[in-house]
Amino acid sequence: MSTAAQPRVMVLPFPAQGHVIPLMELSRKLVEHGFEIDFINTEFNHGRLLEALAEKGAIPGGIHMLSIPDGLGPAEDHTDIGAFVKGLPAAMSGRLEEMITSRKIKWMIADVSMSWALQLATTAGVRVALFSTYSAAVFGLRMNLPKLIEDGVLDESGNVMRHERVQVMPPVDAAEIPWVSLGSTPERRKTNVQNVLRTNRLIPLAEMIICNTFMEMEPDALALVPNALPLGPLVAPTSKPAGHFLPEDLTCLTWLDTQAPGSVIYVAFGSSGVLDATQFQELADGLALSGRPFMWVVRPKFTTGVGQDWLDAFKHRVDGKGLVVGWAPQQRVLSHPSVACFVSHCGWNSTMEGMLHGVPFVCWPYFADQFCNQSYICNVWGTGVKLCRDKQGVVTKEEIESKVARLLRDEEIKGRAAKWKHKACASIIEGGSSHQNLLELVNLVREQSYPSG
Repeated sequence: MSTAAQPRVMVLPFPAQGHVIPLMELSRKLVEHGFEIDFINTEFNHGRLLEALAEKGAIPGGIHMLSIPDGLGPAEDHTDIGAFVKGLPAAMSGRLEEMITSRKIKWMIADVSMSWALQLATTAGVRVALFSTYSAAVFGLRMNLPKLIEDGVLDESGNVMRHERVQVMPPVDAAEIPWVSLGSTPERRKTNVQNVLRTNRLIPLAEMIICNTFMEMEPDALALVPNALPLGPLVAPTSKPAGHFLPEDLTCLTWLDTQAPGSVIYVAFGSSGVLDATQFQELADGLALSGRPFMWVVRPKFTTGVGQDWLDAFKHRVDGKGLVVGWAPQQRVLSHPSVACFVSHCGWNSTMEGMLHGVPFVCWPYFADQFCNQSYICNVWGTGVKLCRDKQGVVTKEEIESKVARLLRDEEIKGRAAKWKHKACASIIEGGSSHQNLLELVNLVREQSYPSG
């Protein structure tokens, strides 16, 4: 088949690493089925991605990496999500429209956090599938936000008016609703909530909602999502990372090879969580106190107020027992037989990866949908334990040591994690529910790219 005859799909992720990774994996799957993908990043992320993927063959042929400005100046912080959410539509729309026309795009897969693009695309005659980078439960909660405001749980600025458990699946506290907890200031909270209310009205323009989950994992929540198509877990083959903005330290795999099976505590907080100096040091001391081997990902700018000297001294103190790395090949770490548990911020990608590899969780959510994911892990699936803060809001070293020890003694949690691993793996192999849904998507896009007659 010539390139010209292959269906072309534009993929539009929200410009944050946790959004780029699953959409890159979906793109890879579509390329395997003969599609050409135009993958759109902001100019800033485009540069970071190409630098991190400098190794040959990390981006498969068939995926064309394109870039658009994000509207921020060179001196502004392009990693501050709150800063550019407001300006993205204005900064990107004109260039996006030109690309749709010049590249003859008929289909777009747009991140749900880029729902503003629905109007632009459908006006241009493009069919759109929305992609949910969070759970089906959180998508259902998003659609339910107007009702929560109507019921007086929140106001239209995202302020919590009634502190209560919101009975969604799974239940969460009102203050833990993603768009509330994501707002670091009242102004940002208002921007988030208003943005959801505005873009919710556009969601009926989408042909379907692609979800990075699987039917057996969220049957109740998926029933609440209009035209849901669960394709997850969308995770890259362990040999080929995609969508990461930081180079991975592969030496950690050699270190894992030297550890006993089921012995290592793996600690990673994703790409955007930040700990202050007190909390960072308490976590370090908790890991040392556990007396177990551990591997801790401390990416650049993960903490404020802790210098390299302190970190070097800590590395020296735990030498032989603990390993600190800048960024890890998470898939390969979680699938390694020496890993015993995952101390995680409970981002949705990490949650899906942990479930796929059957690793139990020690949950430490930071913001956004992570509290909902913790509720799933601890209250619904029963594959982890929750860390609690003291009166000063700190997770103490004693709490870390105690919860890790408790988790690693709990054979029931380990057994449930193993069962979920089996279900997750079964969903993505030939004949599995997510695999069947992927074929449905492929056939739909192919047919509608080349209407008969």
